Amino acid sequence: MPGDAGAQIIVDGLVKRFGTFVAVDGVSFDVARGEIMGFLGPNGAGKSTLIRILCGLLRPSGGRALVAGIDVTKDPDAVRQRIGYMSQKFSLYNTLSVIENLRFFGGVYGVPRDKLDERIRFAVEMAGLAGRETSLVATLAGGWKQRLALGAAILHRPAILFLDEPTSGVDPGSRRRFWDLIHTLGAEGVSVLVSTHYMDEAEYCNRVALITRGRLIALGTPQELRHRSLGGELLIIEREGIADAIDLLQTAPGVKDVAVFGSALHVLVDDAATRAPALVTYLTGHGIAGATARRIDPTMEDSFVHLVGAAAAARGEPA
Repeated sequence: MPGDAGAQIIVDGLVKRFGTFVAVDGVSFDVARGEIMGFLGPNGAGKSTLIRILCGLLRPSGGRALVAGIDVTKDPDAVRQRIGYMSQKFSLYNTLSVIENLRFFGGVYGVPRDKLDERIRFAVEMAGLAGRETSLVATLAGGWKQRLALGAAILHRPAILFLDEPTSGVDPGSRRRFWDLIHTLGAEGVSVLVSTHYMDEAEYCNRVALITRGRLIALGTPQELRHRSLGGELLIIEREGIADAIDLLQTAPGVKDVAVFGSALHVLVDDAATRAPALVTYLTGHGIAGATARRIDPTMEDSFVHLVGAAAAARGEPA
């Protein structure tokens, strides 16, 4: 079984089937105390299903998962008492005020009465809503709503927090402020598992799990995934209409993979220093003159595209 005695979340060979459809397929990982673990993948990859299992909301079809040392299959109620959960859909009540929502969720989470006012003040300040406690939630901007929902999810001071695509539809500035709050919680010892389909958000995590079609295809720090997973060096090749050269470059010497990025191509090669000029010459010799090639650092998106393609190829499936 993965992990050690200090892990707050331990997942071993987890499977979830809906009829013949396998939504989660043999996933294993662990999350340490105070660690921010990101689950990165496209919509429909299995991220939400996995989180709902770990929150005790869905029963797994196979494998095992421990949250705060509790088996989610054997005692889901005990798990739910020890975690905070924020779904990808906004979870507060638009027709209630800020303070009314927080008092309601404080009661749901069983926050002691003598602690409730203090916790509510913390949530209001965290959301940046001081002075707007009586405002209806429906009148708040998206970023404020999400920070308020996070405050509500941690009113009972859980040691483990599950966030399911919490910044979906939120503007970039608000997303960054939301992640500042997540890092504050991690520094206080809260273990956070957060799912996202935003590639840039993976950089904010201590470790990242890449998931597609219900399967875990890579796990490591953002730096490890960006630099070690590609198995080569990355070039950017630019020229008007360069996308037409994809098939040609796929068969060029030293080329391992080619992907379209905007109006340019990202080309994975064995050695950037020698292949950059050689590929420009190669393209010119095949009637595509004026291209430029230079080495670049890989992004999380480069790694994800490459790993998804490699995993699909290994299964004999389309990427």
